[in-house]
Amino acid sequence: MYSNILRHPGPTPIPKKVEMAMGQNMISHRSEEFTRLYRETTERVKTLFGTKQDIMLLPSGGTAALEAAVANTASAGDEVVVVTIGAFGDYFVSICEKHGLHVHKLEKNWGEACTKEELANFLKPLSGIKAVFVTYNETSAGILNPVKQLAKAVHEHSDALFIVDGVSCIGGAPAEMDQWGIDILVTGSQKAIMLPPGLAFVAVSERAWKVIEANDRTVYYLNLLSYREWDEKSMTPNTPAISLIMGLSAVCDLIEEEGGFSKTVERHELMKNMVREAMRALSIDLLTSDEHASPTLTTICAPKGVELPDFLAHLKKKYHLDFAGGLGHLQGKVFRFGHMGYCFPSDILQAVSLIEAGLQDFSYSFESGAGVKAAQDVFLSSLKK
Repeated sequence: MYSNILRHPGPTPIPKKVEMAMGQNMISHRSEEFTRLYRETTERVKTLFGTKQDIMLLPSGGTAALEAAVANTASAGDEVVVVTIGAFGDYFVSICEKHGLHVHKLEKNWGEACTKEELANFLKPLSGIKAVFVTYNETSAGILNPVKQLAKAVHEHSDALFIVDGVSCIGGAPAEMDQWGIDILVTGSQKAIMLPPGLAFVAVSERAWKVIEANDRTVYYLNLLSYREWDEKSMTPNTPAISLIMGLSAVCDLIEEEGGFSKTVERHELMKNMVREAMRALSIDLLTSDEHASPTLTTICAPKGVELPDFLAHLKKKYHLDFAGGLGHLQGKVFRFGHMGYCFPSDILQAVSLIEAGLQDFSYSFESGAGVKAAQDVFLSSLKK
């Protein structure tokens, strides 16, 4: 029985070492063993965020972390800005509106990043903005927002908090929360961090804590002040995802074994370039430009003359290669090639070769082996550096 070759933007494959770590005997979340595990592991994860702030772990998906960021910093009637460049930017809009916030929506076409100048011009006529919410890596379009530059625009033209959704890229893309001026940065476990779903991460700046302390919160389970209080004891206020935290410790081991987080970031950049060059060699269009292309997933347009839903179903059934389709208005027009976390150049070469096999089955005109060669050339070139 074949297992699927999972090349989704999440959930992603789990390393065997991580699986084994998660299979350890259960321990109490109020024990010395747990407090030691929690303290040591959250300290190691700080590198992925680029912060000296504590990392709080929520037993939830990434969406709960997004809602925690909204609910703890703003109250009904507050004015906020949401920058949206795709489906998950729209998530932030929906969460803010559910909490009664007055949302000023800066919307770009899917596949286009927001520039510092655009955000600055959007903020200039506004006043009293409580927070600016931005998606770092837009999963629906495979594109990175330049959050370092966007942070500058926020701090130069407002007193707002800068709050960033890093769910689909933290662990695979550079992040310097403290240096860039990010006030809250969140992510989830099932993407580049190489864990199953069920764990969310939240890091909060000192500036944001002051806002949270003064805010009229209406949350219980997602009360970040409660998480901070228990974090000081290396615990969580409610029962945590203990097995996932055990796995997270193994994830940190793997990153160290690779040579440190900078090497992990380099690998993701390499895989991104391999996929993009392979698609170009096959004359298949990409949704985004190279400038802002995501290092964790690539959004690929339907090969000309090929019915994409049929093609993706065929790849999964015959070759066990499993891609994610498009979202929203891009459904049926693009597919999303995940290359984050437990994924390596050899996995890219395998997937590209199977894409070629599928294209032949659909009588798509291309030079056989062109995509594999292009990806291989990028890989071999990287070995010479």
